[in-house]
Amino acid sequence: MSPRSASVNEELRRRSRERLLQATVELVDERGYEATTLGDIADRAGSARGLVSYYFPGKRQLLQSAVHRLMHLTLAEALERAPRPSGPDAGRESLARAIDAILGLAGERPTLMRTHMAGILQHEGFVQCDEQQRLAALLRDTVVRYGSRDPDTDYPLLRALLMGAVVAVLLPGAPMPPARLRAELFGRYGLEWGMGFPPDVPEPRTSGDGPLLPPPARRP
Repeated sequence: MSPRSASVNEELRRRSRERLLQATVELVDERGYEATTLGDIADRAGSARGLVSYYFPGKRQLLQSAVHRLMHLTLAEALERAPRPSGPDAGRESLARAIDAILGLAGERPTLMRTHMAGILQHEGFVQCDEQQRLAALLRDTVVRYGSRDPDTDYPLLRALLMGAVVAVLLPGAPMPPARLRAELFGRYGLEWGMGFPPDVPEPRTSGDGPLLPPPARRP
């Protein structure tokens, strides 16, 4: 039997890594972080225990990479969902979909997203991995499509606003209603309530004081 080519080996490694990331998302969502071991993740992924340590330095880094991958895939699916954004409002529709995709994860997977945010805020901070970079590139591209004149400034601000909204949704004991947070974000970026994937609730009234920060400058 001839040895496998380098490209075949690379594809096998990619699939193995993705199985570990998917297993991490599933198990932490089901059991919580502390009750999920690296051995559990390897078993769920059908991989050898040593492969986890080969790809990731620890469980926290593995979790961050897994959640960033989930966020990237969720955002990409939302942006490409038919009918795809088109016409003069395509950029604004894309931004609305991006906001809804990230807020939606907070509502659909609260255990997973709360654990993810706690790890970022209390432990290692952002892990600079391939999954995080893919998510960053897609969010930055969304800001560009929206019409930002300065995406290198406006993308980090959007990221910070979305992180703050996720924390507010998941805050133990004092969660903010997702619809209210959505309304505030949509108001800041000049998006109509019916854009994106609107929830089946009436549009909430905001404070009426206007956004805390001016909306980003857009290309004419």
